[in-house]
Amino acid sequence: MATGWLAVLQMVPWSDVIKNAPKVADGAKKLWNAVGKKPPATGTLPDAGTGAPLSPEGQATAVLQARTLALETAVQDLHEQMLASSELIKALAEQNTQLIQRAEVNRVRLLTLAGVTALVTVIAVAGLVLVLVR
Repeated sequence: MATGWLAVLQMVPWSDVIKNAPKVADGAKKLWNAVGKKPPATGTLPDAGTGAPLSPEGQATAVLQARTLALETAVQDLHEQMLASSELIKALAEQNTQLIQRAEVNRVRLLTLAGVTALVTVIAVAGLVLVLVR
């Protein structure tokens, strides 16, 4: 199971991911700023009701006003969802940037550790050779 994940992780072009992480974070910030500045759509419609019977034109107008109000409410709900989604995207982009930075630090540490291990191995082999030669 772990080998499947390792294979997937090895196939990821990490240099491209690291290079593009700041662009993703900037794009998310721009999206948040663009969406966050837009005011939610609010509209008030005049009340049609005085309680008196309406003519057919008045009934049609009342139906259209009710549908318009329902649509404006739906648009406002969608705007709020869009704000929440863009905030989530921004947070995920920032977390992604931090994750990429940490992965890069770990990669450098791993390469350093591998170099030190190789150096210690060479020294150990040289010491073993010197002991066997004597």
